[in-house]
Amino acid sequence: MRRILKLTLASLALIGFSCTDLDDELEDSLTEEFSIEGVSTGPGGGSDGGPLLAPFARLRDGTAGNTGFFATNGVTADDMAVPQKGGDWFDGGIWIQLHRHTWDAAHERIEETWNQSYGGIGECNIALASGDLNANQTAQVRALRAYFYWRLLDTFGRVKIVTSPGSDAPQAERVDVYNFVESELLDALGISAVTASMDLSGSDLNTDINNYRINQYAALGILAKLYLNAEVYTGTPMYQEADWAATYIIDNSPYVLCAEGCVEPNLAKRPDVDSDPTELEGYAAIFAPTNEDNPEIIWSVEYNSIGNGGMNFNQMTLHGPSQLTYGLDEAPWNGFVVLEEFYNSYEDGDLRKEANFLVGPQTDFSGNALIDFAADDDDLQVNYTPEINELEPNALRQGGARMKKFSFELLGRSNMNNDYPIVRLGDVHLMRAEARARAAGDWSLALPDVNALRDRAGVGPLSTMDADTFLAERGKEMFQESSRRTDLIRFGKFQDSWWEKTNNDSFRNLMPIPIDQINASDGTLTQNPGY
Repeated sequence: MRRILKLTLASLALIGFSCTDLDDELEDSLTEEFSIEGVSTGPGGGSDGGPLLAPFARLRDGTAGNTGFFATNGVTADDMAVPQKGGDWFDGGIWIQLHRHTWDAAHERIEETWNQSYGGIGECNIALASGDLNANQTAQVRALRAYFYWRLLDTFGRVKIVTSPGSDAPQAERVDVYNFVESELLDALGISAVTASMDLSGSDLNTDINNYRINQYAALGILAKLYLNAEVYTGTPMYQEADWAATYIIDNSPYVLCAEGCVEPNLAKRPDVDSDPTELEGYAAIFAPTNEDNPEIIWSVEYNSIGNGGMNFNQMTLHGPSQLTYGLDEAPWNGFVVLEEFYNSYEDGDLRKEANFLVGPQTDFSGNALIDFAADDDDLQVNYTPEINELEPNALRQGGARMKKFSFELLGRSNMNNDYPIVRLGDVHLMRAEARARAAGDWSLALPDVNALRDRAGVGPLSTMDADTFLAERGKEMFQESSRRTDLIRFGKFQDSWWEKTNNDSFRNLMPIPIDQINASDGTLTQNPGY
């Protein structure tokens, strides 16, 4: 985000706690562009504007909200759920289907993921065909289009590679989509392959720091994600290349881990509540509402409450009465919660546990007990418990730790101001650690990078490492960053059983091609096996 101008103050009046209809498009109504020094508003954001606005603006669709990519990747994994609370959050059973792995080809969240990715690809194709881009901008848009295709590759596998406006293409096999993503990123970087001694001096991408645009390091970060999962996508491992890409970023870029001394103001600090910290430091600072210049973020999606909406984690996860804790201008919807086993996987004293989750008895803006007069039991104080009684039909409204990683702010609106990282250095360290361990067949090689992140989190170093331990450590660091589904598939765990989920269909590693797309394709799209 860029710092925005607050046009109104949120009312502290409690206006009701019923769940909002999830089919509504909860878009910010203030979309006019303003000319205010130091403020970036209107579609796209970023400093260069012009023809890059529309392609990069498409990243906001489904990346950090209760639709599309975030919902499809988050609720199908073992770290979060959306329990049904009577008539709230049933929505035709779509959330239960995602959690229990019983979705079909008509699932609306899955189709949103398809449509949002192709919407971004369409904007990229329009920009590339316009003739208005210079060499650097062309390289950026090609890399951005490759990222959108990576989402499709990871989610659906077999998709159409469309590279010009208004055109169609045959359905490509998954390996062909992989090859397209790789070649586009390599071309943008000006190299034919990632090697230990690669020279990027011929790249049309630059090394300028602009979190909302793609530089050489962001492109390498996307490549590292691609190579880390290459064995899943194509059957051919590319772990050495993932290691080289990640190592180049770590050794050559100006980005650093946000640790001790890396601080942001805590915009959720209540004036009369002494226990609220005044600052967020280290890991917590990466995801603050003022994280636009965080030194760990390589590439992020710009969100803010005026013009660049779409991140509404506060609404998605908090119970309605928590409106009075933060003075929010709308009552939250009380939907997304954290699974108890995942919450308990963190050690006590892990700073990531404090940053990521909201648990325990809640208080209002002044620090008094926060009351829910519609409570499920005789204890009227809101108390977020790690335990969740059931997935459906009557989950307790206070059950489940709440997502707090992207921290809230006082007087916040339904659209938040936090930027959403796509490539950040902490993830790059983990990608290098895993790639290095897998390439050598020795998980102990992951210890240095993992322990660097554990040190930042205030927990002691590990002395031994195996695949399960690494996956757990990756989960603790990357919670709420849309990587867990992909990680579970790569580690062969997506078919495992967890709370309220026993289905082990292996074909569900890929999502179905949306049935509406197949029906509209005139026979040019066929369904993935199993659906």
